Amino acid sequence: MFGPDGVSRASPISDEPEDVRILGYDPLMAPALLQNEIPLNAVSQKTVSIGRKEAIKVIHKESDKVLCVVGPCSIHDAAAAKEYAGRLKSLADELKDDLVIIMRAYLEKPRTTVGWKGLINDPDVDESFNINKGLRVSRQLYADLTGMGIPIASEMLDTISPQFLADSVSLGAIGARTTESQLHRELSSGLSFPLGFKNGTDGSTDIAIDAVRAAASSHHFMGVTKQGVAAITTTKGNRNCFVILRGSNRGPNYDEDTVKQVKAKLDKNLPTNNTIMVDCSHGNSNKDYKNQPKVLAEVARQISNGEDALMGVMIESHLNEGKQSVGPEGKSGLKYGVSITDGCVGWETTEQMLRDLAKAVKTRRSLNKN
Repeated sequence: MFGPDGVSRASPISDEPEDVRILGYDPLMAPALLQNEIPLNAVSQKTVSIGRKEAIKVIHKESDKVLCVVGPCSIHDAAAAKEYAGRLKSLADELKDDLVIIMRAYLEKPRTTVGWKGLINDPDVDESFNINKGLRVSRQLYADLTGMGIPIASEMLDTISPQFLADSVSLGAIGARTTESQLHRELSSGLSFPLGFKNGTDGSTDIAIDAVRAAASSHHFMGVTKQGVAAITTTKGNRNCFVILRGSNRGPNYDEDTVKQVKAKLDKNLPTNNTIMVDCSHGNSNKDYKNQPKVLAEVARQISNGEDALMGVMIESHLNEGKQSVGPEGKSGLKYGVSITDGCVGWETTEQMLRDLAKAVKTRRSLNKN
């Protein structure tokens, strides 16, 4: 390819057979070493276990509660995350008869093009990319959060980081960009916790349904052990997966007609996994965090009317509403408790949304009794 000046824009050709575009390799600590350095205490282990069991009951309609994944779009500040967790824990205890609340504690961010990729990839938010530090900071945070008694959810963005962190996770999610990925379906088949697959960025729910079916099966693939050694991994299959409706570039998909259509598809193709979670953000909010309460209100209305396929919601929420950009001064110039990725609703709005949802669950329960 040539530019207007006649100069080639193609990359120079090298005679080397490999690593032509690799700038370097740095040692990565073994997962077992980090887990030994930062172990989960008895409280954390109990929190993780209870969170998984409660989520599985809701997913399979063994509980009529609603599963709520609530928290920051991404975590960049451990102190703010722990303050948020403290508030969420208190509210979760208050609403426990109607809601199973799990904190969204995402450490990695998929990017449409480029941008900050999360706490693991760049913990200092300065493009230093100290991944070993990021893993250590992230595991300590997860140990602290679960030690506070709040179960956590995380997105599975790559196939290696779960070896460092999966023992502290109660619920997982696969994003719209990776739901169709064979690697992520294989990974999901071996994870020890329930997991949701989002519909594609084009709005397709079929790929999410296919992903749930694929993850339920046994797979054989190349992976990495706790000792950091390459290995052939064989999985049992994960039968605790579900579909997440997150909207798309074509618009929202949380309306009653769409929910019924997806429910019919699930009843036909996945009768044992026929429940739906709605993501109140992303395409369903038209990428405007202020629309999340409107999305939740419609979901709550459907639940109040007895819709039993709707088993959960996702809410992007932080201590303070909105989002901010990282300036040249880096983390020191950031406002406390405000997202640096997608915009989030603030705490007061979050609290009201969850209370409204709990009321809807009570209404549905009373309908079913009658």
